[in-house]
Amino acid sequence: MDEAERPHRVTCHLDDLLAQRGMTLTQLAERAGVTVVNLPVLKNDRARAVRFSTLTAVCDALDCQPGDLLSVTAVRDG
Repeated sequence: MDEAERPHRVTCHLDDLLAQRGMTLTQLAERAGVTVVNLPVLKNDRARAVRFSTLTAVCDALDCQPGDLLSVTAVRDG
């Protein structure tokens, strides 16, 4: 399987962070200055890439660090 076909192992914790802060995706989009269309892609782990500027804006709006927002799952042998 080539690199483009392999599923990524990055998980986004945006739902948890929004719930903890009582914030909606629309509110986050407004505060971060990003389009609301892009956030569900990130939230649902369908993003193939994230711009540092977007990551920074989202982290600023949520008052968190990138490691609070994203994690990498372990490689499973098999």
